[in-house]
Amino acid sequence: MIRVELVDDDPMVRTGVRAILAAAEDIVVVAEAGDGREALEQARAHRPDVVLLDIRMPVLDGLDAASALRWELPEVAVVMLTTFSESEYVSRALDSGAAGFLLKSGDPYELMAAVRAASGGAAFLSPQIAHRVIQQAAGQASRRAAATDRIAALTPREREVLGLVGAGLSNAEIGRRLFLVEGTVKAYVSAVLSRLEVRNRVQAAVLAYEAGLVAP
Repeated sequence: MIRVELVDDDPMVRTGVRAILAAAEDIVVVAEAGDGREALEQARAHRPDVVLLDIRMPVLDGLDAASALRWELPEVAVVMLTTFSESEYVSRALDSGAAGFLLKSGDPYELMAAVRAASGGAAFLSPQIAHRVIQQAAGQASRRAAATDRIAALTPREREVLGLVGAGLSNAEIGRRLFLVEGTVKAYVSAVLSRLEVRNRVQAAVLAYEAGLVAP
């Protein structure tokens, strides 16, 4: 069972998210919070697997809360709840240790997919946000060229693994796709993160989009 904490300063949003997750047999909401400071307190008390974290909140915003969670409870995966108007925060959220980005206006099934992906150690980008990343990369030749240069040092297998990380697959799913044992995939992913000098799978996923390894 995947244990989830909901964090949003709007009680109606929390109610809606809880109702969606209630339809999933493998997900249970164990805590709720209305600001970043309360989110940390609830995370310490309940130790959820995944925290769904709003970006804009009083007392302590989602970005600072995500950073605090990364250092204090690194085993807890954080998925940021965003709106299109907040897409400029994606890079900051990456630095805060987020495992994914989910649009509040997105498909309810994306919510379940994001929770499952983050719980399994995979990255998750809402398709709309991923599309924007692609558009930005396509519109900035220098970024596309820089991303292509960065992945040039990877082996063909490592680039293949990076592309699947970008597509949101977990280590187990990548293993099934490439006919590799999960331990081997984990080693490949660690090597890719190290060679690319990125902090987590979401940063690697964004780089995969920018380099054109993931189809729109």
